[in-house]
Amino acid sequence: MTTRWAFLSWLGLAAPLALPAQQLTATERAQAVATAWSEARYNFALWDRVRADWDSALAANLRLAAEPQTDLLFHRRLRRCLALLNDAYAAVIPPPSLRSRIARPPLLLRSVERRPLILDYAQNDEMRVARPERLAEVVAVQGIPVETWIRDSVLPEISAASPADRWRRAVAAMLQGEKGTPLHLSLKLPGGEMRGISVTRSVSLNDRWPLEPPALEIDSLADGVVVVRLNSLAEEDVVRQFDRAFRDFTNVRGLVLDLRQLTEGRSRYAYDILARLVVEPFVTVRWRTPQHRAGFRAFVPADSASAWYAGGPDTIAPRANAPAYGGQVAVLTSTATAGPGEGLLVAFRNSGRGVIIGETTAGNPSDAAAFPLPKNWSVQFSVRRDAFPDGVEFVGKGIAPAVPVAVTVGDVLAGRDAALEKARKYVTAPPGSP
Repeated sequence: MTTRWAFLSWLGLAAPLALPAQQLTATERAQAVATAWSEARYNFALWDRVRADWDSALAANLRLAAEPQTDLLFHRRLRRCLALLNDAYAAVIPPPSLRSRIARPPLLLRSVERRPLILDYAQNDEMRVARPERLAEVVAVQGIPVETWIRDSVLPEISAASPADRWRRAVAAMLQGEKGTPLHLSLKLPGGEMRGISVTRSVSLNDRWPLEPPALEIDSLADGVVVVRLNSLAEEDVVRQFDRAFRDFTNVRGLVLDLRQLTEGRSRYAYDILARLVVEPFVTVRWRTPQHRAGFRAFVPADSASAWYAGGPDTIAPRANAPAYGGQVAVLTSTATAGPGEGLLVAFRNSGRGVIIGETTAGNPSDAAAFPLPKNWSVQFSVRRDAFPDGVEFVGKGIAPAVPVAVTVGDVLAGRDAALEKARKYVTAPPGSP
């Protein structure tokens, strides 16, 4: 297969040679498009973020749905449609039978200054042969410069609330495609040498991602500083793990709460953890969700909610069932911090308990809901929008840190965590220090 054909096939622009067994008929594809469109029009909470013509998107995707195509190609086309919402929670969720056919190599990629670096890889027979050096930069895929590859074949399918988060997500997904298909990567090693490796898309969406970090990680550093990495708040057990690790805070000189990988979960679990780090009640986010009234359609735009149902902010007291930590606290953020991470930041900033250090967050604070489509497909998107207690919203803008620290390729290659270094200095400084 030529490089051009491989690229066009990956984009879904080359005509399929044969159609494998499919679940969706043309009628069901059309029904899926129409349902996704109508559910978004009725329930999506962030219409002011949409720059595309949603009605034109419906017409275009109905025409595409009528064409003969694989379910894989339809999945990619529907993703492109939902990406128009500019919502980090917008997603097309295919059934397990199709999820098993979508895969990526076991490589952990991270965007640093918009350059994809290999942070880690899972050991398997292929990786033992390929030996992809950690911190190598991917400079080309299938012979195509990586920026072109991402811009043309990945970015159009990625939905996000901010350009920085969209590029980050695109880098993480840039090697995804049909399971079992090979990829040739050109790498620039940390020393500057160039080499190529061949890898296979082997880990499907149904498989456990072998490089997924634990939901909670705790590191005790030599200076008495404890780093708590919150990577997921999907399960309440994270709160129990935190409580078991800190039955009290004896010998904790300073605490750093690392939210740089926190993108999913429930904000209430974040508040349960924060309630162990305060001695005074704190205030949570203000939120609202569309509330439709048919009569209002006579005088408001069709893409706007007729009215809003509002909730919050709530006031949460320190936990009475466990000792509180009264020492210095710093919170680390990144462009990936979103959802419950941003909800925690709002409460933390209002509590006055410490300083936020790092990068401006993703700007996607909300809750998502899933809506069923034919044959066990579904779509999801944000149905709620959050704001600071005073009503100031940060969707699309993110939450800026008090102490900005950019992540650079030079620091990553040197093994230096500049944000953590600043946080350690802050939490170990005498009270009242500048």
